[in-house]
Amino acid sequence: MKKQVIALLTAAMMVGAMAGCGSGGADATTAAADTTAATTTAAETTTAEDTKAADTEAEDGAETTAAEAGADGKVLVMATNAEFPPYEYHDGGDIVGIDVEVAEAIAEKLGMTLEVEDIAFDSIIPELESGKADIGVAGMTVNEDRLKNVDFTDPYTTASQVIIVKEDSDIAGPDDLKGKYIGVQLGTTGDIYASDYEADGSTIERYNKGFEAVQAMQQGKIDAVVIDQEPAKVFVSQNEGIKILDEALTVEEYAIAIKKGNTELLDQVNGALGELKESGELQAIIDKYISAE
Repeated sequence: MKKQVIALLTAAMMVGAMAGCGSGGADATTAAADTTAATTTAAETTTAEDTKAADTEAEDGAETTAAEAGADGKVLVMATNAEFPPYEYHDGGDIVGIDVEVAEAIAEKLGMTLEVEDIAFDSIIPELESGKADIGVAGMTVNEDRLKNVDFTDPYTTASQVIIVKEDSDIAGPDDLKGKYIGVQLGTTGDIYASDYEADGSTIERYNKGFEAVQAMQQGKIDAVVIDQEPAKVFVSQNEGIKILDEALTVEEYAIAIKKGNTELLDQVNGALGELKESGELQAIIDKYISAE
């Protein structure tokens, strides 16, 4: 009997011990689960925060890009050839002249900043076609050949193509250019008009810069130079022994070239030009340079 009581007590103690172990195991399991859940939650929170941060950075990057694009959109790139005084020429390290000031006034009215690119004259239209420049302003005459590749604004000034000769030259007018050696600046209107004389036996010598043609004439390499009236005045004032003939070769209008089909920019520039004409600012810019000659 005593042995049975002891056995029963022992069994009860073992059951209690087992129950105690079972309770401790459940608590441990629960704690482990809670820890895992907390870790998972923390990881999820971290991942969510990282994702949000990444998204924010992406949004900031997009905003920065848009801001940069907006800044770029406010730059009006002008292609010119700064060898055509008084329309565009170098003054120290700056490019100045009628065309530059007109373009600056237009850019200001459009809320933009002007950037001037000095390139070869015959590269201006390709620069517009490729989108590297927005406007071409370089004493450019509107003609059918150019209209095939670019659009033009309303004219902003009238100009003449004139003939420069030595003071003792036997060339007295356009008809006397037949059979002569004629110097022009490559790609200019003077180049185009002078080319018509090739059918009459004239030889056209093309130079990258107008003053190079004048120098060639002074050296006896050519007989005459065909160029715009205003640069011609400058060249004659700077060089002795040459003159401008009284009879002009042509009378023409200058306008601003814009990439063909860019009607939005064309309308904007025409609008700004209209305001400059109406206010008298355009004529004031021209008079500033022309009257000084």
